Amino acid sequence: MLQSHQSSRLKDLRPADLDEAVVEGSADALQDRGNPDREIVGSVLKAFDVLRVFSRHKPRMTLSEVAAYAGMSRASARRFLLTFAHAGYMATDGKRFQLTPKLLELSHSVISSASLWDSARPIVAELSEKLGESCYGAVLDGTDVLYVVHIAHSARLVNVGIRVGTRLPAYCTSIGRVLLSGLVDEALEQALSSIKPTAHTVKTVTAKAKLRDIIHETRRVGWSVVDEELEVGLRSVSAPIRSRSGEIIAALNVCGPSARVTPEEMRSRFLPELLEATDRINALVRD
Repeated sequence: MLQSHQSSRLKDLRPADLDEAVVEGSADALQDRGNPDREIVGSVLKAFDVLRVFSRHKPRMTLSEVAAYAGMSRASARRFLLTFAHAGYMATDGKRFQLTPKLLELSHSVISSASLWDSARPIVAELSEKLGESCYGAVLDGTDVLYVVHIAHSARLVNVGIRVGTRLPAYCTSIGRVLLSGLVDEALEQALSSIKPTAHTVKTVTAKAKLRDIIHETRRVGWSVVDEELEVGLRSVSAPIRSRSGEIIAALNVCGPSARVTPEEMRSRFLPELLEATDRINALVRD
């Protein structure tokens, strides 16, 4: 619904509506010629103010609400919102606006290379050593999982062909379900509507209604276990890594072959160690 409203809404935009934010930035630059910060584009800073007003507690907002929280006029807020919508970073039903998963694209290079993973790597390596299995870190890329960290246990490698840079469907992986659970309901519905689930094994859940229920349950409990849905003989458990504000920005995963690791062991032994590791990583993010 949001996408259709957004498309029809954007068709009615005049080019000037989308250019005014740029013009505003030029005006800011002209006014700041005598200022030491004249190289700073004021309109870009204001655009970030607009993005920051959206949160887990305020995922959908009206134009008036955005203007009030961002401390700007309705006209300015409208130009920024429509510009973001035109670029695909915002969705609207004609009354309320919300961020889209496309914004995650901007965070991938940061998440994969920033100090978060540099600091977390010893914790992930320790987890791998404790459990004797390979561990992975990943982020959401549209409806796929993008793996950005891999710690392989030297004694017991899991031959699933996953390495840094690998993309896999989010719907049939435990790490993907954790990442999808971090989306607000509207964004989750958009993601579910765009995927075409296929059965990788006889256990793969392909019914969207059931997937929705599983993701909602994952959101409630804060972790996910998947049993041979991606590949026969592979089980995995995953838990979220959160930003300072509590939003899911990445996830940590442990894989184990079903011949060696039972579903019960995934929950009784692997899960507590995984949650302890993600708690430590989340503490690093908050510091």
